[in-house]
Amino acid sequence: MMNLSEAITFSDDRLNKSVKDIVTSYYQLIKPRIILLLLITTAGGMWIAADGQVDPQLAFVTLFSGACASGAANTMNCLYDRDIDAVMVRTSKRPLPSGRVSPRDAMIFAATLTILSFTLLTYFANLLSAMLAMSGIVFYVLVYTHWLKRHSTQNIIIGGAAGAIPPLVGWAAVTGSLSLPAWILFAIIFLWTPPHFWALAIMIRDDYESVKVPMLPVVFGNKVTSQEILYYTLVLIPATLVLVYPLGVMGALYGTIALILGIVFVKKSWELIQQPDDYQTARSLFKYSIVYMMLLCAAMMVDSLPLFNQMNTQFLAWLMSAPSA
Repeated sequence: MMNLSEAITFSDDRLNKSVKDIVTSYYQLIKPRIILLLLITTAGGMWIAADGQVDPQLAFVTLFSGACASGAANTMNCLYDRDIDAVMVRTSKRPLPSGRVSPRDAMIFAATLTILSFTLLTYFANLLSAMLAMSGIVFYVLVYTHWLKRHSTQNIIIGGAAGAIPPLVGWAAVTGSLSLPAWILFAIIFLWTPPHFWALAIMIRDDYESVKVPMLPVVFGNKVTSQEILYYTLVLIPATLVLVYPLGVMGALYGTIALILGIVFVKKSWELIQQPDDYQTARSLFKYSIVYMMLLCAAMMVDSLPLFNQMNTQFLAWLMSAPSA
């Protein structure tokens, strides 16, 4: 593996031939596809906390601020990992290893996004949501990227807590506090992260092995990893249903969708166990995990709308009375 000094190249203006190229470089630096998924989980937390009646201005500010915080964390991750990114095939063309953005400019960009996120959330929402967003950045950069990623097979398990913070931010922005349903949302994302990321890790195992990053498939192999994916998926399903019973913050619509989505998730996880070295099977599971989380959060948002509130109340009453009937 090349050392740090060999991997870093200084920003070369000739590589960015226009304003569009510059914007594209910084856009790639924040990893927008990851941000989109995090914003969907943030929205899920907001909509449930507000019973489906979210103030439009608060929603915009919270989601924009969340995007800034996530973008800052992702930029710092790229900054720290620019040495191994230069070696891995999947990441070698990213803005930092390719020289389209300099380390100094990336740091300034990340700091700007961090300050903007904290300021907007503090002013338009509350200090709790701002502090939670900052804790997500710190956890992702220091705990996951710096401490765990290159040193422990537990990197994704523990590091997944960073990706589970956005729904807490959304909940806190609406209520100014954190109640049990918010922490269940946190747990759902926390349990979903290992199956999601380990499927990707199986797909690019050779890349991780080439830079000596101890992802689970690299250290223990694809078979063990696929088994762990199934275990987490099996625990994930009942966790998603806790929002329906006993908490009662979600109703029959969400519960049905969550159960169906979970069954498909288990099915795909089982298929991977049968073919742990098959790239396409791992890819199918990885892509489905993204669809799963998007649809699950969409179900939360729809189910929380006032239209479904009365039905949810009746459904919960039926669940509570069913055992004694």
